[in-house]
Amino acid sequence: MDQPIPPEVTPADRAIDETLHQDERELARAAGLSVRNLAPPAVLAGYDVQHCLGNGAYGSVWLAIERNTGKQVAIKFYSHRRGIDWSLLNREVEKLAVLCTSRDIVGLLQVGWDADPPYYVMEYLKSGSLAQRLEPGPLPVSEAVRIATAVTSALVHAHQHSILHCDVKPANVLLDGDLAPRLADFGQSRLSHEQSPALGTLFYMAPEQADLDAAPDPRWDVYALGALLYHMLCGEPPYRTPQAERQIKESQSLEQKLATYRRLVEHSPRPAKHRTQRGVDSRLAQIVDRCLAADPRRRYATIADVAEALAERERFRSLRPMIWLGIVLPGLLLASLFPLAVWAVTDAAATAEKNIADRALESDAVSAKILAYSLNDDLDQRLRTLSQIADDEGLRALMPGATQPHASEARLKLQAYLQTEKDKIDEIRQESNSDLDKSWFLTDAQGYQRWRDPNTPGSLEKNFAWRDYFHGQGADHREWQERRDVPALDRPHISVPFRSTSTEDLKIALSVPVRDSQQRVIGVLGRTIQLGKLLGSYKRLIGEDQRDRDGGRVLAILDLRHDRGSILDHPWMTLDNLKKLDDDEVFDRLTLWPVQQRELEELRRLVREGLPVDGQNLDRKYYDPVRKVDADADSNYGMPWLAAFWPVGDKGWFAVVQERRDEALRPVSEIQQGLFKYALTGLILCLTFVATSWYFVSRVMRPTTQQAPRPTSAA
Repeated sequence: MDQPIPPEVTPADRAIDETLHQDERELARAAGLSVRNLAPPAVLAGYDVQHCLGNGAYGSVWLAIERNTGKQVAIKFYSHRRGIDWSLLNREVEKLAVLCTSRDIVGLLQVGWDADPPYYVMEYLKSGSLAQRLEPGPLPVSEAVRIATAVTSALVHAHQHSILHCDVKPANVLLDGDLAPRLADFGQSRLSHEQSPALGTLFYMAPEQADLDAAPDPRWDVYALGALLYHMLCGEPPYRTPQAERQIKESQSLEQKLATYRRLVEHSPRPAKHRTQRGVDSRLAQIVDRCLAADPRRRYATIADVAEALAERERFRSLRPMIWLGIVLPGLLLASLFPLAVWAVTDAAATAEKNIADRALESDAVSAKILAYSLNDDLDQRLRTLSQIADDEGLRALMPGATQPHASEARLKLQAYLQTEKDKIDEIRQESNSDLDKSWFLTDAQGYQRWRDPNTPGSLEKNFAWRDYFHGQGADHREWQERRDVPALDRPHISVPFRSTSTEDLKIALSVPVRDSQQRVIGVLGRTIQLGKLLGSYKRLIGEDQRDRDGGRVLAILDLRHDRGSILDHPWMTLDNLKKLDDDEVFDRLTLWPVQQRELEELRRLVREGLPVDGQNLDRKYYDPVRKVDADADSNYGMPWLAAFWPVGDKGWFAVVQERRDEALRPVSEIQQGLFKYALTGLILCLTFVATSWYFVSRVMRPTTQQAPRPTSAA
């Protein structure tokens, strides 16, 4: 309903009351408060007034029945006459009269401008407004386009009569009994040559319209139409968010509210929700985008351009069967010519791939077993050597010196003894071309490190009772760093991977308890191996070191003693690569996928129980866990591999021998390339046919232009 302008009310205040605050939710609330059981303002000859449809500041709208025809009509009484500017109120009636020939605009039936109170009679559209229709949510795309097309037609008709609506929104689109839309409420409209501003409704109003000095522009209605279509597709108008509404509400004056609204539209990201709606094609999305362009120069120049774009879209959709015909016919031709060839090539390639992969995996499986057995023997030997030293009476006699000051004679004797034993072991390993340990260490029964080689500043005298290699509980417990009551391990143990606090290297530790004559644990003796250095000697043993460097074959070690399964050794695990990973994520990221872990657990069970493996230790499409941290296009580890696995004794580790699948299957790809060359000629012929079909389809789709008849000269 229009509202009166008391003499003391300014045009700016009227703009706030009439339009700026009236979004759909507030209009619905106001309508609910307005519809009351009031007495009709007047009795009109020929009409039976039924009940009030809405009550506003200018008056009220009533449902009535025309006696002669029984037709329902809506009568708008201007019963609140005090302070009314009749020239302004007469504007809407005049424009409805001019536009009454359009079936897409609410029809004006009768005017009683000299009556008391003044009134006019218009069509009654019983299906309510589009705003009510949109309350449950967005409309189907076809329905939204149908309504938008009708509103566009109404606006084209209005613009042809030099009338700009200036307030297109769902509340101003009414629906008749057949749900055909009719544009209503021309109270804010302007003639195209007028210079007075006309504020629309927030979130439907073009940004440049939100200015008290703006001159009417046809592109205002273009923007509002785009916002209306966006609302129908998405269930809400563009840019309307709780934050945006709050910013506008917090603005004090009308100018501030308008400026805030302009900033929101001009500087917010372009609305894109309509592009994600099911059924919205690219042409429709482009129409919405162009209507909603914040810069008016980038919008459609006229409503007629929008109507043409919608018609072109509909024409394109009607020609889609022809488009599909141009695609399906060549497809059918290809399908009829090449089914046997495709089947034969595919079957031959699959058979060749299986045979080549089987032969490669047989070799990898043998290598994996050799690697697993050799590594298990080496680990046992390292633990056995540690146990022999730990059980030696010489070490037991010197252990009381571990708690003496660092430079004391007893402490120096202990360190010299351990250094001598370590040097002997290193010499033996060098003679057998085996990799050396990263370090050796000794802690007392409370976890204090009393000896280490090589010596690292800050490591000695530090408590490491929280480390798994000291207590053997399967995890490092950092929260125990201040505790002194942690019991030391009582059997040989291989620790979980850890990052050294002194060198920042990633390691595992092999540790054994040191006992006194009463078999009480008085210390822990250990040796560490740097991750990435476990397999150097085994690559040389198997003869795969060169192939590994070339990216052909990879040897790796996996640790499945814990839930996630981690990598202990891998060619990728160089110092430079490991430094790329933060402390908190290194072991979380270099882990197996759950399905891989389950398959390896099953393999370990079969081997432990002596049951047939039957290929459980082979994977024809293995994805290296390093792929999680190095899956670049140029990286070897992002590609699938052929892989063979075997458990390393009872250690909970697995030896892995893997080779790139594409390299192993290169002969198959070469065969396929040869077949491709033979098929290329046929493909070119088919593509020529497709291009010809598309040429004729495009000729059919091309819009025809009708030339005006040439004038003929008079005889």
